[in-house]
Amino acid sequence: MADDVVEAPVAPVDAELETMRALPGVTAVRRELGALVAHVEPGALLDVCAKLRDSHAFAQVMDICGVDWPERPLRFDIVYNLLSVTRNARLRLVVATDEKTAIPSVSGLWKCATWWEREIWDLFGVAFDGLEDHRRILTDYNFEGNPLRKDFPLTGYLEVRYDEERKAVIYENVKLTQEFLNFDFLSPWEGMTTLPGDEKARFVPKAGDERNG
Repeated sequence: MADDVVEAPVAPVDAELETMRALPGVTAVRRELGALVAHVEPGALLDVCAKLRDSHAFAQVMDICGVDWPERPLRFDIVYNLLSVTRNARLRLVVATDEKTAIPSVSGLWKCATWWEREIWDLFGVAFDGLEDHRRILTDYNFEGNPLRKDFPLTGYLEVRYDEERKAVIYENVKLTQEFLNFDFLSPWEGMTTLPGDEKARFVPKAGDERNG
């Protein structure tokens, strides 16, 4: 008698994932911790966002942030976190770009996106095509560089302090004193060459010394 053939169980179809994959401009889709993550071509971003808002109930953008990957040609990921209250669902859109290429602004779809796009412009230097206000929002107007880029120096370029003699806020180039630049690379234990009580170990008693007993 022939052996019974056991068929492998068929994985259930993820309808939401397949719906996202079918949208023009979506290049990859996956799930992370239950939430959908979709990578989108920059040129298709506005169409995808409008479709998600109007046809899939993702009415709110909760956050827009950036990630810097200096080793990649397209070093920046711009991440859009969308929320559908009626469906109790979250969706993350990821758009990759470089230092010189602007990506479409979604401020026309969600007015609140203006604040987050200004933050990204300020902290990463990524421009948004269609954003009306490209002013810095967290750093001051004389700030140099973009502080959330991985190649930005930890000390920055300028320091701001209040000068008591001038009675004004002044800008100065960052200067580190020499003691911060001299590193001996010793651990705290290796750097302690003398410990309390070492003087007793090095003491050599003399004849007639009271401590000789």
